[in-house]
Amino acid sequence: MLPFVAVTALSLSPSAQAATTITWWHAMEGVLGEKVNAIADEFNASQDDYVVKPVYKGSYSDNLTATIAAFRAGQAPAITQVFEVGTATMMSAKGAIYPVYQLMQDTDTPFDPDAFLPAVKSYYTSSDGHMLSMPFNSSTPVLYYNQDAFAKAGIETPPKTWAELGKDAHQLVESGAAECGLTTAWPSWTQLENFSAVNDLPFATQANGFNGTDARLVFDQQPATVAHIQDLAEWQKSHAFEYGGRADNGTKRFQSGRCAMLTTSSASRAGIQEAAKGKFGFGIAPLPYDAKAVSQPRNSIIGGASLWVMRGQSDAVYKGVAEFMNFLSSPAVQADWASFTGYVPITTAAYQRLKEEGFYAKTPGASVAIDQLTRGTPDDNGRGLRLGNMPQIRNIIAEQLEKAFNGSETAAQALTDAAERGNQELEQFERSVSN
Repeated sequence: MLPFVAVTALSLSPSAQAATTITWWHAMEGVLGEKVNAIADEFNASQDDYVVKPVYKGSYSDNLTATIAAFRAGQAPAITQVFEVGTATMMSAKGAIYPVYQLMQDTDTPFDPDAFLPAVKSYYTSSDGHMLSMPFNSSTPVLYYNQDAFAKAGIETPPKTWAELGKDAHQLVESGAAECGLTTAWPSWTQLENFSAVNDLPFATQANGFNGTDARLVFDQQPATVAHIQDLAEWQKSHAFEYGGRADNGTKRFQSGRCAMLTTSSASRAGIQEAAKGKFGFGIAPLPYDAKAVSQPRNSIIGGASLWVMRGQSDAVYKGVAEFMNFLSSPAVQADWASFTGYVPITTAAYQRLKEEGFYAKTPGASVAIDQLTRGTPDDNGRGLRLGNMPQIRNIIAEQLEKAFNGSETAAQALTDAAERGNQELEQFERSVSN
């Protein structure tokens, strides 16, 4: 019988022993983490030169913090996943990142940035048109509605405008069809950031931060935005709206059947489907728009994350990273990822593949997110947000929205305070990157 060491040596082919390791830090847990592992396994099995090793590093914030610390220690991964509001932070780390467009040029790897959906591409592209990171998991908020509650209340179609939604929310409660009309998850993202984009309103100056780090928040100066938050605060008194908390906490109120409508991520579709099974039917509709602000709604903006390439790796690693990026953005991989998770396909080819396979026909509501993202060409109010210290700003906004919703401040005062406090964060970020 051969010793264990000998058996192990015999089991490794020369190509496997010589394979270059590519470390990929990410924030996908549970079934999403398992899917990330499966994608890496598929790439590893497709060739013998590289081995991608995914490593779960906790939440998005945890991973960003770990990545920064690892780079300073000279131990950064080759690839790291950073949520969309960390984009400005990564851009400011000039010596730490290897822009994707440059990586593809330097490694002579075919790369077409125009293959990506415009709303996705624009978020991760510099003002001079260069893609800095590779889009991976992109989502956008949509409206989920309880079809059984709607039928009980005599409402035939989901609301298209916020005025219609307010009317429906009150009708749902007053008819006894639901205890609560509307709730929301991710309140800043859904009720301020995307409200601004859909209604073609500025969230901040300098094209929402895309044109400079001297951007400042101005959402509090938009009458339509202030009126919207005041409406939600008023609706709360009759349970037409119920604030469900920060992050994704509000989703539970919809999943339980308490609230008949929910604004949250398109990527929540699979989880909501599982929770609603046997309880109620649900539909998916676009986010409502404010008919007083725009005659037709504009595109919403994305959430999710992209993949950044870190400096400090070997040429062999970078060649493998470039090949892996191409693999990740291929129509087959993206179509599979989107259909499994609820994230939107990031390329036009992947979207067409899903259409041809009949995915959208078999999965009602799954096309809402991509249809909403691709309405027209994103302008300065609709490319997304590129603001420093945005995670901290979102926490500030949540604190101030809570004051509006509990009646301790008017919407106007709460938003003014949120903008003033948020601008202090932006000023701090501007100083940090100019030093």
